[in-house]
Amino acid sequence: MTDPKTTDPTRRNVLRGAAAITAAGALVGTGAGASPAAAAARTARRFPFLEGAFAPVTEELTAFDLPVTGRIPRELNGRYLRNGPNALGIEDPRAHHWMLGEGMVHGVRLREGRAEWYRNRWVRSSQVAKKLGEPYPGPVPPDDFPANTHVIPYRGRILALQESGPLPYELDEELNTVGTYDFRGTLEGAFTAHTKFDAHAGELHAIAYYPTWDHVRHLVVDPGGRVSRSTRIPVADAPMIHDFALTENHVVILDMPVTFDPAGAERGDIVPYVWNDRHPARVGVLPRKGGAVRWFEVDPVYYSHTLNAYEEGPNLVIDMTNFDAPFLVAGNGSGGPYGAGTPRLDRWTVDLRQGRVRTRTLDDRPQEFPRVNEALVSRRHRYGYSAASAEMAVAYQAVGGNPPPDRAFSNALIKHDLLRGTSQVHRLPRGAAASEAVFVPSDPCDGRAAEDDGYAVAYVHNPDRGASDLVILAAQDFTGEPVARIHLPGRVPLGFHGSWIPDA
Repeated sequence: MTDPKTTDPTRRNVLRGAAAITAAGALVGTGAGASPAAAAARTARRFPFLEGAFAPVTEELTAFDLPVTGRIPRELNGRYLRNGPNALGIEDPRAHHWMLGEGMVHGVRLREGRAEWYRNRWVRSSQVAKKLGEPYPGPVPPDDFPANTHVIPYRGRILALQESGPLPYELDEELNTVGTYDFRGTLEGAFTAHTKFDAHAGELHAIAYYPTWDHVRHLVVDPGGRVSRSTRIPVADAPMIHDFALTENHVVILDMPVTFDPAGAERGDIVPYVWNDRHPARVGVLPRKGGAVRWFEVDPVYYSHTLNAYEEGPNLVIDMTNFDAPFLVAGNGSGGPYGAGTPRLDRWTVDLRQGRVRTRTLDDRPQEFPRVNEALVSRRHRYGYSAASAEMAVAYQAVGGNPPPDRAFSNALIKHDLLRGTSQVHRLPRGAAASEAVFVPSDPCDGRAAEDDGYAVAYVHNPDRGASDLVILAAQDFTGEPVARIHLPGRVPLGFHGSWIPDA
């Protein structure tokens, strides 16, 4: 069968058109040649995803021998990397959407108790290279985009990821862009930002979607680094499937009512996806060994990210963060997504025997970016980690550029004990916006270690310095003082996802 990627002449432009809009012009500001009145009007209007903790940084920095408060555990040898949108070259904020900012990876290298360096680098797609006045080696790939959503280790490589079309970009150990990566020539069509690596099977899994497809694809990358299986799953309305879940024997597809809007794409909407009340919310269960998908209807929500999933008898248990309906990916005049409420931690239990899904809220506090000990992906977990950022909660509820007051929100990192139904909160000061917390095991080779024997690491804004710290918390003393605060020379804007990449 011919792949639509190679036959549909409009395919490359569906999302690249939006990216091109955000790419026009000079750095964020009033714009060269703008009239004073127009500049004043733009300044008066608030764009929360370009301000405060979200404001893009304008320089790539390199710093060595970083100052530290506390003590860096000597067993932490590797790199902590985190990706996120960092707009480069926007003349008019009205043409910007946070999720389309050019990807910038921030990294700290730890070795033998020292913070050897900090670097931040834009992912060098063809667009970014042009803006920076640099050559782009080789032909430009289809749907080229500076991946801004995740950065993962994969078999000795570092991959920056984006969903719905663009190839991953490979980075070297110092965050320089090597080039696009297609899994040894075996990736055809779109990829995802949220892969799941099953350490027991040695497999990397993905659910890929694309606006012009009438299906989504379950991809399996085998231990040899090749896409060994691609299963097409028919879906209607081209839904946005940002994340998914994996258990030992099943793939869980979350098909919610955020769908592609062809009319919006024709108009040139920055993000042509809409909340679609006519699209049923449902959960699909696909056997990993192959077979038919079973679909289960659920009440409409917008799931944001999965923490993890596992099997419990005839049930599949999925922990994830959800927003109430409706959720507007394109936002509501604020330059970023809009949520009717704040995200919470939910548990969905798919009863394969009874053919239904039971849902309940585990923690209704505003929180996002749930993470688990990566060794337990697809297996039963007890602990999870999430971030509560006041500025993000406020921005997600902005309407027409007018966010609500943030008095009800706070900054914190949260450790969930999902066996006991309790949590521990590491509270942070006002203005200390917290990014995603990633769990790092003390000894990844110790199969007998406790699940939470390790550290939670996160970039946290330090309002006293006007810059960011890499905060290291002992996971078993979560509310205590950080083991270490590594002081970075600049600010890390609120962004998306990251990984700990241990030395080989």
